[in-house]
Amino acid sequence: MSLRIAVIGLGAWGSTLAGLFEEQGHRVKGWSRREGGDPRGLLDDAELVVMATALQGVRQLAAQLAPDWPAGVPLLSCSKGIDLDQQCTPSQLWQQQIPDVPLVVLSGPNLATELAAGLPAASVLASRDQALVAQLQQSLSSDRLRLYTNGDPVGTEVAGALKNVMAIAAGICDGLALGANAKASLLCRGLVEMGVVIQGLGGEAPSLYGLAGLGDLLATANSALSRNYRFGLALAEGLDRDAALARVGATVEGAQTTRAVLALAERHGWHLPICEQVGALMAGALPPEAAVRQLMGRGLRQEHLAFS
Repeated sequence: MSLRIAVIGLGAWGSTLAGLFEEQGHRVKGWSRREGGDPRGLLDDAELVVMATALQGVRQLAAQLAPDWPAGVPLLSCSKGIDLDQQCTPSQLWQQQIPDVPLVVLSGPNLATELAAGLPAASVLASRDQALVAQLQQSLSSDRLRLYTNGDPVGTEVAGALKNVMAIAAGICDGLALGANAKASLLCRGLVEMGVVIQGLGGEAPSLYGLAGLGDLLATANSALSRNYRFGLALAEGLDRDAALARVGATVEGAQTTRAVLALAERHGWHLPICEQVGALMAGALPPEAAVRQLMGRGLRQEHLAFS
C-alpha cells in the first residue's frame, strides 16, 4: 500500500530513507533545516511522519509541530541518543509534546552510505502498538531493507544510543592498536553496560541482543563509515574533543550520549566503567593510554557478577 510520507531531516540517514521509500512507490516529501522553510506544511496530508533529524533538533521540532499534528498520524522516530537535559530518549521527547501520537521507533545496523550504495540491511520497528508496527513492517520493508518488529521502544532506543558510546571506545581501542583480544573483551563488557542502562530505564533485556543492540554495535564498532568509530580513532591520536569532532565533520551522537548516560549513572548509582573512561577522555581528564590502564586495573570479579 502506497503511503504519503513526510521525512523531517534530510541528512545522510533521512535522505537514504526518503530514497528507499520512493523506490517502493510511496509519495515522499522532505524538509531539511539547511534548506529552510516551515516543516509544518508537510503535515497537511501526511499519512506517516518520519523524524530523521539529529537528537539536538528533536525538542525544538516537537514543540513547533505539536500544535499542528494531525490526529492519528503515526510518527516514526529514527533519531538516536539520550537527551542531556531531560535524560530521556527521542520518542519520550515527542511524547512530552504529543502524548497521544501513535509512535514507532526505527533502529538497527544502518550505515547510510552502504544502504545508499544499494547494499542490504535489516532494522527493527519497535512500538507498543502491535497493529501499527505490523502495518508499517509490511508497507516499508523492501528487498534492501528487511524490517523486524518488537514491543520494546525504550529498550530499542537505549540500545541504539549506547552502542554509539561503545563504538567510540572501539575506535579508541583500534587507534591504540590494542589487538583483537582487547577489542573483543571491550565490546563484550560494553554489552553489559548497555544492558544495565536498558533495564534501568525500563527496557527489556532481549533488545540488547537484537538488531538495535548487538547488531548495530557490530556494524558501528568495526566500520570506518561510523562517525562514532572515527571519533574514537581521533581521540586515540590525542586530539581533544573539539578537534576530534572537527575531523569527523558531522554529528557524533555518541559524544552527547556519553555525557547524558553519565548523568543518569550518577543519578541512579550505575557503575559504567567504559562510559566513564570515554567521558574522561572527552573531558581531557586523562590520555587514552591511562584510560586503558584504569579499565584493565579494575578489581577482579566473577563474570556473572560484573554487571554492576
